[in-house]
Amino acid sequence: MTPHSEVERCSRNDVERVSLGRARTLEAVLWDMDGTLVDSEKLWDVSLAELARHLGGVLSAATRAAMVGGSKDSTVRMVFDEVGLDPDPAAMDDAGRWLSGRTAELFAAGLEWRPGAPQALRTVRATGLATALVTSTERALAERALDWIGHEHFDVTVCGDEVTATKPAPDPYLMAAGQLGVDPTRCLVVEDSPAGVAAGVAAGCVVLVVPSEVEVPAGHRRIPRDGLVGLTAEELVSAWSRGVTTDH
Repeated sequence: MTPHSEVERCSRNDVERVSLGRARTLEAVLWDMDGTLVDSEKLWDVSLAELARHLGGVLSAATRAAMVGGSKDSTVRMVFDEVGLDPDPAAMDDAGRWLSGRTAELFAAGLEWRPGAPQALRTVRATGLATALVTSTERALAERALDWIGHEHFDVTVCGDEVTATKPAPDPYLMAAGQLGVDPTRCLVVEDSPAGVAAGVAAGCVVLVVPSEVEVPAGHRRIPRDGLVGLTAEELVSAWSRGVTTDH
């Protein structure tokens, strides 16, 4: 038996043991990307700071922190506010294209995993649970990251330019659950940012909170964990169950 086969066997056994004697309740795991699976927020730090300088200003640490987990449109709007420019739609579109192009260059130069992320992805995939990637990053840029992460880890992917409202709105997670054909209340979201966590909770999901760059406050349906290292299938079901009990 290969090591990967052993992981699959153990993971399935964990889920079956936790669910023994009752209907399986947790049906899907919905992954955030930036800051959760890949350490890309540091690359966004570079491109956003450069965009602010390109526009004639400087990006403060507080404003950068407020951007984590947000969409490109909201991020560009915040940069314009920061540097004191009028939010002219054409100018913001140009800035958005500049930001996408520069960030794509940084992604191409090399991404890094968040600690424990590769094994966590394999562990979840081995359980047979449905999976999705749900990111505020636009599709073109997300595809560059997915080529590196591995498309095989996800049944569906939802990107920031494919929804009417992005995180912290619930739309991205509701879309992912709908595409998977599962009830959002039977989904466990894995997120690192306040905006992403708020989106998961608003969608009715339980959220496993693994902060990276920004502290996430405690709250309803939020189960904190210090990263992804050592995450097991049994913990997934346990986290979901604990989050659901906060409703009662």
